[in-house]
Amino acid sequence: MGFDMNRLDGVYTALVTPFRDGKVDITAFETLVDRQISAGVTGLVAAGTTGEAATLRQEEINDLVARTVRIACGRVTVLAGVGTNDTRTTIEKARHAEAAGADGLLVVTPYYNKPTQAGLVAHYGAVAAATGLPLMLYSVPGRCGIEIATDTCARLAERHANVVAIKEAGGSVERVTRIRRACGPDFPIHSGDDALTLPFLAAGAVGVTSVVANVAPEGMVALVSAWRRGDAAAALACHEELAELTELLFVEPNPVPAKAALSLAGLASAELRLPLTAMEPGNLERLAAAVSRYRVATAPAPAAA
Repeated sequence: MGFDMNRLDGVYTALVTPFRDGKVDITAFETLVDRQISAGVTGLVAAGTTGEAATLRQEEINDLVARTVRIACGRVTVLAGVGTNDTRTTIEKARHAEAAGADGLLVVTPYYNKPTQAGLVAHYGAVAAATGLPLMLYSVPGRCGIEIATDTCARLAERHANVVAIKEAGGSVERVTRIRRACGPDFPIHSGDDALTLPFLAAGAVGVTSVVANVAPEGMVALVSAWRRGDAAAALACHEELAELTELLFVEPNPVPAKAALSLAGLASAELRLPLTAMEPGNLERLAAAVSRYRVATAPAPAAA
């Protein structure tokens, strides 16, 4: 396919989608993308689950992906989140993403339907056959109710040359070893749990698809970079520095706290689309203290008139 597998190493930010008055806040979104690239991330995920994709219209998704591609201009890899619980819709979204210029696709397991492993093989196989883009599988049983079995992952990678990686968000470091045994050591694995990034890397993962990077991209990049250059002590220090912020960014359903943190830093509105609602006051107070302690970079003050 010509896809450089090394492009999957490092930090991929699962971008939030800023809203203002019910519409996508394009100015804030473009600022966030620029900030991520400046911080040194390797990749960006546009219109994924962290981006509230389930509440976005297709034209909004197309625009977000196309804008991310345009701003990235080849400097980072751009994946589009296209997973749904309907195979035909997922294929349609994949084709839209390909037309918008995405470098690859992040495809979450079908939620609610709870297909068997045979169903997952058929679902992902149909998506892979419908696009020329590389696919990163996304297993997150806490959200979707099912897990991609390791032999299913291996079967998909063997049958489809464009099934190239997996984002593993099952909360178990042991899964990294099981996937490596099934798929081989050259099949890239991303941590889908920010808090487990360091132990995942130690077990053989190559990177993280991160929510925390929305708020603290430099910290996540520093953690992964330190590990990759062999400085375990520095990586551990980064992990520990990020620990409180990471915990609070998941104290309520993602991306509610991440958007609240960006709002506290003056980078984007905390506005959400229903059924998500604003953070509970007590949690928001704790998050605000953590954002202040971590010294999250804030937006520059507007110039005087």
